[in-house]
Amino acid sequence: MSSVVLATAGYDHTIRFWEATSGICYRTLQYADSQVNKLEISADKTQIAAAGNGQIRIFDVNSNDTQPVSTYDHPGNVTAVGFQKDSKWMYSGGEDGTVRVWDLRAPDCQRMYESRAAVNSVMLHPNQGELLSGDQTGHIRVWDLTANACSCELVPEVGTAVRSLTVALDGSLVVAANNNGICYVWRMLRGASHSTHFEPLHKLRAHPTYVLKCLISPDCQQLATASADRTVKLWSLDGFSLERTLVGHTRWVWDCVFSVDAAYLVTASSDATAKLWDLASGEAIRTYTGHHKACVACALNDSAIDGRDIDGQ
Repeated sequence: MSSVVLATAGYDHTIRFWEATSGICYRTLQYADSQVNKLEISADKTQIAAAGNGQIRIFDVNSNDTQPVSTYDHPGNVTAVGFQKDSKWMYSGGEDGTVRVWDLRAPDCQRMYESRAAVNSVMLHPNQGELLSGDQTGHIRVWDLTANACSCELVPEVGTAVRSLTVALDGSLVVAANNNGICYVWRMLRGASHSTHFEPLHKLRAHPTYVLKCLISPDCQQLATASADRTVKLWSLDGFSLERTLVGHTRWVWDCVFSVDAAYLVTASSDATAKLWDLASGEAIRTYTGHHKACVACALNDSAIDGRDIDGQ
């Protein structure tokens, strides 16, 4: 089993797997139905979910089989996908205005929540019991999986699409990025009824145009924001000062993912490349070239199942 699984996808209907350090593409999967909007690798590195237009396909990470292990029909563009930590179930969100939960041992959707507007982002709370969604009309909702209902709703900017959500791994913070380039930061607090509520902490003017992805680092020290202005910025979560601006992509930056030690960042761009950045220097140390059209999704799992990280140490 590979200690580092790095994959990218986009509008050329392919998913590409890369050797992270050498930049060599060692496997290409065809996604014939549509472009790929999002990728997610399971915690145990055995499965990769690819969200397209009308369906989610799951492929085996470690086999040479070019066919998906399973396919789940989700109408319209699927904009969000992710796994529960033990890979017992999967969640998704899409332009059909729904947030869905899928039991991976069954063929159909187990639960469906109506957001009433196109869903752009869905994140699973680290407690594994709540999903957070952000939609095109600016609504953020918390879906309590135990109560099977929406437990909280907020609208940071009426009518301004929430493009991306991120939740700190320690459950302390949630950040929402919108189409105006602003990131809203809240503390997440547990109420007496154990439901999550939000305490406003900061409003960050991150970029002059769309923030397409925001992501809190695994060590909960930094916030990465990827933008249509072609840059990625790294912000300290202690004071929200700008620490680095990553410059090198020539078109919109759609996605980013940290290495498990938060020392590296992988980014995906409309310029048809992905890049690996050393965050200590702010330099791009590897560029992954091979996609023929916009690269809009990247996924990385370098967690130390076998004690190795992205450096192979």
